[in-house]
Amino acid sequence: MIEIPKTKKLILFDGVCNLCNNAVLKVIKYDQKNTFIFAALQSEAGKKITEYLHINTTKVDSIILYEPGVAYYLKSTAALKVMKDFGGLWQLTQIGLLFPESFRDFVYDFIAKNRYKWFGKKESCVIPTPELKAKFLD
Repeated sequence: MIEIPKTKKLILFDGVCNLCNNAVLKVIKYDQKNTFIFAALQSEAGKKITEYLHINTTKVDSIILYEPGVAYYLKSTAALKVMKDFGGLWQLTQIGLLFPESFRDFVYDFIAKNRYKWFGKKESCVIPTPELKAKFLD
């Protein structure tokens, strides 16, 4: 298993999805407390962690938020928990938790199913710039 510092939360994402990569850049921008680290689902680290968590990525095509020693979250719940950590007005996103998870995930899945068509797809995972590299697991 890959060691993740206990003070960090890991976001696993689709590394070839333009929407997902842009979302990662937004998380980095709003992560004022330097809470999050990242790994593409397609990376060696991503594969090892999903295997450790017993997540079948052929069935779970989603963002995964992993809090070592606590839990992991998928889809809309993962996205809402990430935004909660931003603080400030981002706290308003937590209103989304009032909706049933099945409804939230239905909307999430609709967007996820169409993400390549709407936002495009890269040939390979994005390579982070040297200054961002520390935020990504190899």
